[in-house]
Amino acid sequence: MKEIFYNVFTKNRLLYTLNQCPGQNVYGEKLVNEGKKEYRTWDPYRSKLAATMFKGLSYFNLKPDSSVLYLGASTGTTVSHISDITSGMVYAVEFSERMMRNLLTLSGRRKNIMPLLLDARFPEKYSWIESVDMVYVDIADPQETEIAIRNAQLFLKGNGLLFIAVKSQSIDVTKDPSVIYKEESEKLVNSDFKILQTIDLEPYEKHHAMLVCSFVKNRKMTSP
Repeated sequence: MKEIFYNVFTKNRLLYTLNQCPGQNVYGEKLVNEGKKEYRTWDPYRSKLAATMFKGLSYFNLKPDSSVLYLGASTGTTVSHISDITSGMVYAVEFSERMMRNLLTLSGRRKNIMPLLLDARFPEKYSWIESVDMVYVDIADPQETEIAIRNAQLFLKGNGLLFIAVKSQSIDVTKDPSVIYKEESEKLVNSDFKILQTIDLEPYEKHHAMLVCSFVKNRKMTSP
C-alpha cells in the first residue's frame, strides 16, 4: 500500500482507506488485509471525493484529529471513509429522514460521526458545532455555492479547505457545464475564497466538478 494522503492509500490502481471498524464494510465495498491492517476499497463511482482523488487532487488537509462539516451526507458512503481517515468529529448534515436512518446506523458503529437531521440552508440551527478543518458540500441545490459559502464563513478554520461538488444540471441545464463551473468559481472568489483546483469528475460523475478552495490569506474570520 502506498499512502498518498493521511490514511488514504493506493495499490494496483485502486484507492483505499484504513478501516477503523475491522471486519465491517458500509456499502458492499471489498475489504483487503495486508499485514495486520485492514483496508476498505474506496469506489470513485460511489464517492465524489474518491473520484476527485483519482482525477488528480493536490490539496487535502485531513490529519489524525481533523474535524469535518459534511453537508449533504446522504447514506454516509463518503462520510464513512472520512471517518476512517480522521478520528476527529464528522458532522453529517442531511435533510432526508430516509437517508438519516442509514446515517444513524453508521454512527452507531463509528463514534466520530454525528448525524444531524437539518437543512444546510439554515446553519444557525447547528451553530453550536466547533470550527472545522474541512467543509465538504454535496447538495443538489441551485444555491449550493451560496450555501457552501455561508457555512464556510461560519465554521471553517482559517487554514481549512472547502470542497464543493458542483452538479451543473442542478444549477442550469441549458448552459455548458464548464461555464457553470466558472460562474460558481467567480462567486467564491468574490466572497474571499481562493480556488485551488477545479476538477472535472468525468467519467466517474457526469456533469460534476469539484471546486477545492481556501480562504484568502489574512481574511477576517466570522465566528459562529
